[in-house]
Amino acid sequence: MTEVSTKTIKQMQSDFKSGNTTCEKLVHDYLLKIEANKHLNAFLEVFADEAIDRAKELDKKSVEGKPTGKLFGCVIAIKDNICYKQHKVSAGSKILEGFTSLYSSTVVERLLAEDAIIIGRTNCDEFAMGSSNENSAYGNVLNAQDNSRVPGGSSGGSAVVVQAGLCHASLGSDTGGSIRQPAAFCGLVGLKPTYGRVSRYGLIAYASSFDQIGPFTHNIEDAALIMEVISGKDNYDSTSSSETVPVYSSELSFEKKSRIAFFPSTMNSDGLNVEVKSSVESILSDLKKEGHTVEEVGFDLLDHLIATYYVLTTAEASSNLARFDGVHYGYRSKNANEMDPVYKRSRTEGFGKEVKNRIMLGTFVLSSGYYDAYYSRAQKVRRILTEKIRGIFKEYDFIIMPTSPTVAFKFGEKTDNPVEMYLADIYTVLANLTGIPAISLPLAQDKNGLPIGVQLLADKFQESKLLAFSEKLMQIEHP
Repeated sequence: MTEVSTKTIKQMQSDFKSGNTTCEKLVHDYLLKIEANKHLNAFLEVFADEAIDRAKELDKKSVEGKPTGKLFGCVIAIKDNICYKQHKVSAGSKILEGFTSLYSSTVVERLLAEDAIIIGRTNCDEFAMGSSNENSAYGNVLNAQDNSRVPGGSSGGSAVVVQAGLCHASLGSDTGGSIRQPAAFCGLVGLKPTYGRVSRYGLIAYASSFDQIGPFTHNIEDAALIMEVISGKDNYDSTSSSETVPVYSSELSFEKKSRIAFFPSTMNSDGLNVEVKSSVESILSDLKKEGHTVEEVGFDLLDHLIATYYVLTTAEASSNLARFDGVHYGYRSKNANEMDPVYKRSRTEGFGKEVKNRIMLGTFVLSSGYYDAYYSRAQKVRRILTEKIRGIFKEYDFIIMPTSPTVAFKFGEKTDNPVEMYLADIYTVLANLTGIPAISLPLAQDKNGLPIGVQLLADKFQESKLLAFSEKLMQIEHP
């Protein structure tokens, strides 16, 4: 595995100011590492020449004494479902092969406005549908620590490029755990913000009422800094919130004692790895020793989370992916000349198996005979979940649970059993169903040295408190 720098963005910027390095040298170093790690298949495209030119511009700006942005010189990769003007974007799918975006997403515009360098687009499960990065049309992404294991999904490429030291940070998207689970499998910090905290404009949609963009980093300080740049109201996204964005990076001190809830049902769930369970229990014990209140809270809806999540997200996917038809843009079958065959063949040949499964499932739950039995009932469960979580946060500051029931599993281990694969998301979908922020922290390892992620959840728009307490957790030495 490539040696990874643990310097924060601010420490790196201090090196720029002292003359120890330059943006251009940093980019060259990353490009060499990317070339040496091509086997990981983490990047679908590297913007090498463009990144070097951008670095030279930033170096010139610094030499001339001009004001620099918060992310000056920070080299960032973006998931292949985030649009960047005049750059290809495919969402890991053959159906968008060769498509070039006509505009940039809001998050990309905000990164560039603060002097970040975007070095490339990362591989991902097709249309962000997957928990292992085995569903990309462009091949599997390999876990940099153990190439026989998955990196997690769907933002596996975005996780691995940070894990392997191929860039400083990256952006992914999280619909049901697609940032947090890869972060857990790759030993990173992965944050899913409150729904509406970060604009979705320019994010190719999977499930519009669930999707959120967030960062992968090695530390909390960098996650906080990136969050304060990409967060905030956006007139191009009507679901984005007008809530004031705190200066997260200057609010990382946490001195008070917290009230923390954990659900016994999550700790006694079938399929929970013994070492993952003991790691979370150890952390809960450490928090009690630190003087925090840690209490069990009854939560009897765990078994309903996955079903509710997949009914609702597949329904939204069925609608969102209707536009990818071989006519408007993207892949068109060469084996069809008439209108109906063009639609059918293009979608059949352009979409992968998992995407087709979810489109069909979503179409089914929205059909006239089953709408009330499935979709309508799932919406009711979602409302009950939201109300229950709101009640818990009236009494507690945080909820703690595992990020994933297992450490990174081997390729092919779960592909023959879709139910088992879907259950990999059992601890992460709650945050998306209820719209609350959640973060995965690399707080433990199993006996083989594989990372174990611990998940921390907070109330809506409490990212500042979530990040500050996460920083506190990261500083506690866990056995």
